[in-house]
Amino acid sequence: MRALISFAIVIFMTTLAPTQTLPAPQAITDPKQITSKPNPDVEQFQQNLSIERLYMTRQVGSASWSPDGKTVVFVSNISGRNNLWLVPSDGGWPTQLTISDQRQTQPAWSPDGKWIAYMSDYDGDEQWDIFLVSPKDGRVVNLTRTREISEESPRWSPDGRYLAYIVKPKTSPVYEIDVYDTLLREAKHITTGTPADKRNEFPIWSGDGKSIAFTQEQAKGTDSNIFIAEIATAHSRLVTPHQGEALYRANDFSSDGAKLLITSNADGHENVGLLDIATRRISWLTKDKWEINGANFSPNGKSVIWSANVEGNTDIYLHDLASDKTTRLPLDQGLNQPHGAPSAFTRDGTRLLYYHSGPTAPGDLWIYDLASAKSRQLTNSLVGGVRSATMVEPFLVHYPSRDGKWTISALVYVPYNMIRNGKNAAVVYVHGGPASQTVNSFNRFIQHIVNQGYMVIAPNYRGSTGYGKEFQQANLFDMGGGDLQDVLAAADFIKQTGFLDPNKIALMGDSYGGYLTMMGVTKSPDVWAAGVPIVPFVNWFTEIQNEDPVLQQSHIAAMGDPEKNKDLYHDRSPIFFVDQIKAPLLLLAGAHDSRCPDEESQQVVDAIKKRGGKVELKVYQNEGHGFSKVENQIDAYKRVSEFLRAHVPPADCGCSLTE
Repeated sequence: MRALISFAIVIFMTTLAPTQTLPAPQAITDPKQITSKPNPDVEQFQQNLSIERLYMTRQVGSASWSPDGKTVVFVSNISGRNNLWLVPSDGGWPTQLTISDQRQTQPAWSPDGKWIAYMSDYDGDEQWDIFLVSPKDGRVVNLTRTREISEESPRWSPDGRYLAYIVKPKTSPVYEIDVYDTLLREAKHITTGTPADKRNEFPIWSGDGKSIAFTQEQAKGTDSNIFIAEIATAHSRLVTPHQGEALYRANDFSSDGAKLLITSNADGHENVGLLDIATRRISWLTKDKWEINGANFSPNGKSVIWSANVEGNTDIYLHDLASDKTTRLPLDQGLNQPHGAPSAFTRDGTRLLYYHSGPTAPGDLWIYDLASAKSRQLTNSLVGGVRSATMVEPFLVHYPSRDGKWTISALVYVPYNMIRNGKNAAVVYVHGGPASQTVNSFNRFIQHIVNQGYMVIAPNYRGSTGYGKEFQQANLFDMGGGDLQDVLAAADFIKQTGFLDPNKIALMGDSYGGYLTMMGVTKSPDVWAAGVPIVPFVNWFTEIQNEDPVLQQSHIAAMGDPEKNKDLYHDRSPIFFVDQIKAPLLLLAGAHDSRCPDEESQQVVDAIKKRGGKVELKVYQNEGHGFSKVENQIDAYKRVSEFLRAHVPPADCGCSLTE
């Protein structure tokens, strides 16, 4: 069997000892082993894989159980906007709860069932307000009404009177934690005076409602601590003192309030443990070399759940605390994550809500019954005519970094029926972050462009999550350096498959991936036939000057002081090397982007046009960092598809190079 078997669907239950290392799937290291599957039922340019069809498949976001477990509230763009919907937990047709042109997210059902809290911003500007909506009659209340202050991540107290959330003025680099009294309609500051290079996140209530655990992270993203704040006094105490840099993140309180389920990379990789609050001692539940993330205690306190990300496939594990036995839930392969605020468990502990997405299946909510060990799909994101059978599953590949320091992991998508004749085209698809990861989940644009006749490689360059602390920190003070070389090595790898014309490779990515796209077309201009930077930044100096203060602190921590490291900032700003660009470019931006302002893209357009080069720019006036409105998603990615076909035509597409 070919190495593609590494991403075959697996449905069985596995029990692990706590110290056992999860096995790694087999990866292809020889480019010649990459093959194209024959499939007589799939043709190039199928209508069911058009941009219009694929982007009309539903997107499902965050969710929350009703207190009685009979209903689930979830975010979906069924209407073309990310609004709240209700669906019976035993199955049925969802009903729309909120109707708004603005995106909404992070619903949290109140313990008495009377309200659902959520957050919403304005045309993607990330200036979030917290709202309440009645699940009974749909009445909506804007709780905060602060256009210049962002309130996020609402969490109800156990008695349902208070809401904890994180709060940040628009001009501030710091997130603090507030508690809002819904009876008296007033807010209380739980944290104040947090240093500018730190931020407070993830408020979690104790069972008695007297305390909140939260995580305070350093701007550079390499160190964090867990604190517990007393609500009555607003006094916070550190419970994870440590030497050196390590991440500690709170996940959940035990029912008796004596322990915290936590995630930490103290040993170099993210693992899960139990923190005894009184003694501050940690009992590790996992000791693995992959990325393990804690989730929740069961309501009876007898077990905990976590997720484990192994080479982009994520499984959910149930750990019995008494027997110290861990069971992998029998779920389809892909991305599986516990879902729900404040818990993925129902109150009675009999069912578990989780999110599943695979390479050929859009993300949906599923319910796992712990007694029967069976899952049932709750939402259905596919629309008529879009069939999983016509989509492509990726190969997992490994290749060495150019400097020999790392093994780089990537996913490679190959069109059905592609001929190994050295005439085909490809796209190197770069994720953002950079602290993120391309995983084995559904990507609408990749499935479309593969059906157009393009091979796609999506590398997890140094700086990506999922491969340990050392790898994730390997691009600090070297942004656009070694990570760019890892992206270039991805192009080297797919050239050796024998499928491609080496002069027909395009580079694209969004956010930090858009930045690396700009670095690629300026620093290695002969490699690329076209570039598509989406919501990029291109000038470290202006980016830091204009971006949100939180990101400003993060970027300074990762690149150093702009004055002291002026030469580095200049060398890693592609705007200063626009004269090297040979490839035509298409840039997409949002007018309300607080992360990578559209002025960054405009700089590129002005500089290239001044030199007579080929460049296009589309700015979406009602979007921010990325595009949430369906009509904008369709318009944006149709532009990308048409741009690639015009400048990097796939074999047998009937196109010709644009003069």
